[in-house]
Amino acid sequence: MLPKYTLPLLAAIGFGFGVYSVVNGNQPTPIAQPAAEPANSPFPSFIAGAGIVEAKSQNISVGTPLSGIIQQVNVKVGDKVKAGDILFHIDDREVLAELGVRKANLAKAKAMVSEAEASVTDTKSMLDLIEAVTDRRAISKEDLDRRRNAYLIAKARADSARAQVLQNEAELAATQTTLDRLVIHAPVAGEVLQINIRPGEFAPAGVGNSPLMVLGNLDQLHIRVDIDENDAWRFRKEGKAVAYLRGNRNFRTDLNLVWVEPYIIPKKSLTGDSTERVDTRVLQALYSFDRASIPAYVGQQMDVFIEVPETTPERQTPPSNKTGKR
Repeated sequence: MLPKYTLPLLAAIGFGFGVYSVVNGNQPTPIAQPAAEPANSPFPSFIAGAGIVEAKSQNISVGTPLSGIIQQVNVKVGDKVKAGDILFHIDDREVLAELGVRKANLAKAKAMVSEAEASVTDTKSMLDLIEAVTDRRAISKEDLDRRRNAYLIAKARADSARAQVLQNEAELAATQTTLDRLVIHAPVAGEVLQINIRPGEFAPAGVGNSPLMVLGNLDQLHIRVDIDENDAWRFRKEGKAVAYLRGNRNFRTDLNLVWVEPYIIPKKSLTGDSTERVDTRVLQALYSFDRASIPAYVGQQMDVFIEVPETTPERQTPPSNKTGKR
């Protein structure tokens, strides 16, 4: 038998625990402090946009015109290259074998030309010999025609052999061009930013999910700013612009306008804001800044603020048609 005070005591303990759980459960959740304070605009009236850092030459995605197995990669990430430097090789054994066949065919065609030209010389001598006979009764007309036709046939064969040489030279040049295209060169001077290939991997031709290699001129960095189409009418080229490094608003740099692409495009680089629509369209403006001013890297996002006039221009009313004509 349990003591008579056991059940009331357990009920009181349960009631107290329930009251404690309800009181603590109704406490407001503390707001998490941000890891870094967001950047604030230095302008009283401004446009805010997300900018992505890119190279001065833009980020060049290097590909290959011909598919094949990577034979050798001649550079590594961070290497500085000049225009025309070799970046990587595609396996060229099959093309080299074909090149040997083309060279052999060309040599054979040239030998055929020499043989045809010798035949022309021989038939021409025989024709000259028979045509030198003054007494036409000593030779028959059929024999004279036969030797003339033999000379014409020999000349035609010689012309055909020369044409065959030209054809084989063209085929050899085409094979040599294919061989040259298996060696990928740097299109511009710059720095190797990314390498997505290794020896032994298959390199597809055309546009893929990721570029085989990325190059860029980092002498000066650019930042591509997406301006929402709703704010595009407020944008002014002469407005000042500043960019802040995400994660530390103490890193700031002034921007200089390079150009504006006057074509509104669908936004691709989403900021992750819950109020942002995927179908947003943006105007892209390209600014430049000093690379030494902030520790920025290509592909990094930055917060950009562009100064705009505080006064809103009034909407112009279209002129009325006083004449009443349509």
